[in-house]
Amino acid sequence: MSRKSLPVTREGGVLSRRVSIDADRPKSYAFVAVQGLALGLIAFSGPVIARGPVFLLLEALGGALGVWAIWAMRLGNFAVTPDIMSGARFVSRGPYRYIRHPMYASLLLMTLALVLSHYSAFRLAIWAVLLVDLWLKLSYEEKKLVAHFEEYASYRRRTSRLVPCVL
Repeated sequence: MSRKSLPVTREGGVLSRRVSIDADRPKSYAFVAVQGLALGLIAFSGPVIARGPVFLLLEALGGALGVWAIWAMRLGNFAVTPDIMSGARFVSRGPYRYIRHPMYASLLLMTLALVLSHYSAFRLAIWAVLLVDLWLKLSYEEKKLVAHFEEYASYRRRTSRLVPCVL
């Protein structure tokens, strides 16, 4: 994989480096395709609003985490593929201070609430596929992040992947 780097700049808790990458696109698209299929199957196999206060709260917390993560990352600084975009900036503010993949955690929380509140073995199996896909996707993404942001290794040591202080 080749890349071209330009100077690094700091802006309010964000480190910016412009990179262009020849990515392993088929693998990236495969992760996204499985993710999209799993999300679609969960959405179309039952209601998309959780039933009961506990599951509704879990779904709302997942949604709030996702919005917070997008706000911290800023539109235009992320993509659905695990490839590092040209002009990508390293972000360690907002939920990224505690977990490295809050958007994935958001999807897992929201869909878990849906699966548990309208349970079926099929929906649980699809959620398990989503969990495995996102775990593999974030592992793949982290290898790329370590290679392109020198501070990512120390960031990884002080934060959790998905659940603060646990995982």
